[in-house]
Amino acid sequence: MRGIIIENISNLYRVKIIEKNGDAKGKIYEANARGRFKKDDITPVVGDFVECELVKEDKEKDRVSIDKILNRKVYIKRPKLANINKIVLVVSSKHPKPDLLMLDKQLAFVEFLGIEPLIVLNKIDLDKNELFKEIKRVYQKVGYKVIETEAKEGKGIDGLMKEMYGYTNAFSGNSGVGKSTLINAIFKEDITQEGEISKKSKRGKNTTTSTKLYEINNKTFIADTPGFSTFDISEIESKDLAKYFKEFKEHIPECEFIGCTHIKEENCGIKNAIKEGKIEQERYDRFCKIYQELKQREERKKW
Repeated sequence: MRGIIIENISNLYRVKIIEKNGDAKGKIYEANARGRFKKDDITPVVGDFVECELVKEDKEKDRVSIDKILNRKVYIKRPKLANINKIVLVVSSKHPKPDLLMLDKQLAFVEFLGIEPLIVLNKIDLDKNELFKEIKRVYQKVGYKVIETEAKEGKGIDGLMKEMYGYTNAFSGNSGVGKSTLINAIFKEDITQEGEISKKSKRGKNTTTSTKLYEINNKTFIADTPGFSTFDISEIESKDLAKYFKEFKEHIPECEFIGCTHIKEENCGIKNAIKEGKIEQERYDRFCKIYQELKQREERKKW
């Protein structure tokens, strides 16, 4: 049988069987991974498509064993997720204030992974000065899709669901921006409090290791996972960072020097684009901060 892993707590999994037409309409089984995975130093993760075999356990229920992990199109190390093809980047317009440095880090990492991003500006009703409109202008100019929501009131949820349809989506954003409120608004109930496995086994309750795919329909999932707001972008080398700032890429060939860092050099295509109004100065300033963070980390590793 072929399935998708929809939940993982410790070494216990839940697998949803995929029908022959590709829809994930099938039965859900509790599952364990074969010992060979540990030998091969690979671990099944939520989002993995797997081949599994039915195991008769007792008269009450059947289980499956995960025999093979199928080819991963995307793999995220921290938090561990596979085959995510859209990341919803949630930014609060107020309380907490927008963290655009974090947003730019996330966007760079999403570009690095080759995943489609969606920016959600939440809590716009609290932003009386409507500063969110400038944020929206900047990122739409770059070429990103930006939508506005008021999660507690349910406003913008239909538009969000439309953008998510047909994707396996992950939500990311700082604590307090409203990720869980948005997910609960989509399902019209509080679903992100405690996973089904922890209810049954009492293991992993309130743990940070619990990751789960919630099904909107048989083609659309949401990954609810802790730690996504703090994912590590150190997989990107500082010298390559500019390639993952979407609006920078086309101006890199205009740099006078091969290997231009776009920081100290004068005849730099990116700096010229800023002067011409093609790149926003504040986006460039945040690029410089991220570049220095990555550079300092690389220097520490040498020691």
